[in-house]
Amino acid sequence: MIKETPNPPKPATTFPYGDYAPEKLQEAADRALDHYLKPDGGESDPKPSVQLFTVSDSVDTEAMLANLSETLASANAMLNDLAFGLEGSRRHVALGVAQMIELGALLANKALDRVELRT
Repeated sequence: MIKETPNPPKPATTFPYGDYAPEKLQEAADRALDHYLKPDGGESDPKPSVQLFTVSDSVDTEAMLANLSETLASANAMLNDLAFGLEGSRRHVALGVAQMIELGALLANKALDRVELRT
């Protein structure tokens, strides 16, 4: 007894995935990746923040100048420690930078003195 089988389906397109064109497959893949990798619905290329640190507008000038003065003093101490471990032209460069930091600290301290006189 011969069993009758239906004819195999004819391929409608030449694409390996049936009726789905490569463009449709790419769109589906992009949607799937966006769903899992960008759950917040953000942009694909978010703009990087240019500013890493900020100073609050509520901080008064005296506090900013005091912090600047302390930061410059710390940088000066670190650079002097480094400079005395160097020799030759590298030591001269490090000491030159230390002197520029010291001049900046003098300016910050003078501005801090003027702020204290006004209040």
